[in-house]
Amino acid sequence: MKKIKIILVTLLMLFPNIVLAYSNQIIVGGQNIGINIESNGILVVGFYKVNGNIVKSNPAIQVGDYITKVGDKEVNTINELTNNIETNMQNSEVKLTFIRNGEEMTSTLTLVEDNKVFKTGLYVKDSITGIGTLTYIDPESKIFGALGHEIIEANSNKRIEVKTGTIFNSTITGINKSNDGEPGEKKANFNMKDVYGNIKKNTQYGLFGTYTKELPTDKTYEVATKDEVKVGNAKILTVLNGNEIKEYEINITKINEYNKIKNIAFEITDQELLNKTGGVVQGMSGSPIIQNNKIIGAVTHVIVDNVKTGYGIFITTMLEEGEN
Repeated sequence: MKKIKIILVTLLMLFPNIVLAYSNQIIVGGQNIGINIESNGILVVGFYKVNGNIVKSNPAIQVGDYITKVGDKEVNTINELTNNIETNMQNSEVKLTFIRNGEEMTSTLTLVEDNKVFKTGLYVKDSITGIGTLTYIDPESKIFGALGHEIIEANSNKRIEVKTGTIFNSTITGINKSNDGEPGEKKANFNMKDVYGNIKKNTQYGLFGTYTKELPTDKTYEVATKDEVKVGNAKILTVLNGNEIKEYEINITKINEYNKIKNIAFEITDQELLNKTGGVVQGMSGSPIIQNNKIIGAVTHVIVDNVKTGYGIFITTMLEEGEN
């Protein structure tokens, strides 16, 4: 039987009347975490030409589609996709089921033979790995929240739909500094065997799941309500070297209750942080924001044209999403 070749891409980075029951005192994070998500379906992230042409299907598969079945067989990994195409192919064609914008669709994909190998013309991905910052753990429910924003696959610009996932130990090994117009990033080593928790969902408000390791003995912080957040001095907790969580001073310049995630505009005022990072860097997302000895939010975005500034999300928004 002729073999199938798929080029794969890997990447290292309403219910009414619900009473939410998150704790008023939560364990505040700040530690760097590794993140691994196995996607719910196999994500199409691009196409390549075979014999000078794009392989066609009808209706055409698009970047951002999640392939869920080959014939009547469910597929969750690239290996399963490859093996099931090989066993279900008839006359160079195979039926695929996929999800697009929440709607299930089917398509017949015609494979192309090239040097005795059948090719799909699809670049696909079944997982994503990166780093971020743990924001909080609820000591009662053991629900955790991280990042403060969703994880988007860069090529398709689509949110990664979670099948399974973990957060785990990672150690910061260096910093690529931010410059205006070019945000920097944390560099880290992973220890994927040292799992902290299981990821349940990836939403616009962050990553959420269950913390499975023994709870840290860190001090708990009271949760601030939205109206307690004020313009003025605050601090963030984050790791810039190894696993050491440190406090750094910021100045909150504006509060916006009406934006979904960009609620807290701030500028970094801590000279040590600026000397090490140049400003907000990738991997800092999720760093807790503390004001008046209460947790008020988490860092979410850098302003690219002025990397000393950024945005944060209200902590209550993350807690509500984690419980929902």
